[in-house]
Amino acid sequence: MEKRNIALKVPSMVILCILAIAVFGTSLALLQNSKTVPNIASVKGVGVGVYWDSACTNQTSSINWGMLESGTNKTVKTYVRNEGNAVVTLSKTLQNWNPLIASNYVTVNWDYSSQTLSVNQVLQVNLTLAVSSTVSGITNFTFDITITATG
Repeated sequence: MEKRNIALKVPSMVILCILAIAVFGTSLALLQNSKTVPNIASVKGVGVGVYWDSACTNQTSSINWGMLESGTNKTVKTYVRNEGNAVVTLSKTLQNWNPLIASNYVTVNWDYSSQTLSVNQVLQVNLTLAVSSTVSGITNFTFDITITATG
């Protein structure tokens, strides 16, 4: 009788272990789930040129941020040149979000700190795009970045 009870308990234990692994694995997969979204942003300079290189020979018209996962940041290096005829300061605006809801989950910051740019002066400016860890309902998005010189 004792052997029969052990024989019945072993398959039950195996089944319980398999179920536990399946439940734990599913829970772990849900915790590690991330959303990846592709993005491209157009870039426009008003009174300034925006370039990929410090010699200002390769103009930046768009930034392909690539595939982005929720909760991540990506930084790109650009060079901004004052192409006007007066000393200027810069400002940045983000607009034309598609879809509009993306603006709730995505931010773009830069390391520009209000310094002035003389005529033809070139300044390295790093743009950092951050995607919220709570992003939802977005598979692709686009927007425009406008860098404006005021002086």
